Amino acid sequence: HFRAVLNCDAIGVLFSSYFVPFRNMASLDRVKVLVLGDSGVGKSSLVHLLCNNQVLGKPSWTVGCSVDVRVHDYREGTPEEKTFYIELWDVGGSLGSASSVKSARAVFYNYLNGIILVHDLTNKKSSQNLYRWSLEALNKDSTPTGVIVTNGDYDREQFADIQIPLLIIGTKLDQISENKRSEVLNRTAFLAEDFNAEEINLDCTCPRHLGAGSSNAVKLSRFFDKVIEKRYFSRDGNQIPGFADRKRFGGNTFKSFHYD
Repeated sequence: HFRAVLNCDAIGVLFSSYFVPFRNMASLDRVKVLVLGDSGVGKSSLVHLLCNNQVLGKPSWTVGCSVDVRVHDYREGTPEEKTFYIELWDVGGSLGSASSVKSARAVFYNYLNGIILVHDLTNKKSSQNLYRWSLEALNKDSTPTGVIVTNGDYDREQFADIQIPLLIIGTKLDQISENKRSEVLNRTAFLAEDFNAEEINLDCTCPRHLGAGSSNAVKLSRFFDKVIEKRYFSRDGNQIPGFADRKRFGGNTFKSFHYD
């Protein structure tokens, strides 16, 4: 298992350093999946669970971006089975309006193959902000103008033609009482429909929620298969390009890395 913590200054140093640990991984293809959502929704805990199958003991705020790698068997159990690396880019979750914050974060949005949108089931605002996160990543608009309609909702037609695979994950399921759980899940179910994505709701302190054979594990595997298929087996490769190629879609060095 590999993990890197990345920030936003000295970008040339960052990327030249970042790929050094991957030299031993050259035999495996990989895809890049962004993990986006507000601060405090549990992105780091989720990524740790996905990559280590264990609970993150002491979660901390992510500054810049951290990268963890998960090994995934594409189309497991079939003649087409092949092993890939899934790079999970956990992007710091401050959704402030400062253009400097967004422009610094934008470097992490280059060459993405999939997006996991994470929200806190106990925080309605974090669910609503998933629209802004997706627009920022896919369009790289510093301010998504012309998106919010008069009643405060987003014009959901803007998300109908998104080609990048998406997955919606709701966290902190354990903090919702049983008698209110149905109400909350009904309220958030529209997200999956709007983004044309599958939805997983879980408790990041409970690994069995992603246990082998569970419905959540099946959805997760299906999402990663779709990301790989779009990247390597579709005609266009379905990869959002970098700054120079992008048209419509639009204290800080390589801090640390370690192997587990």
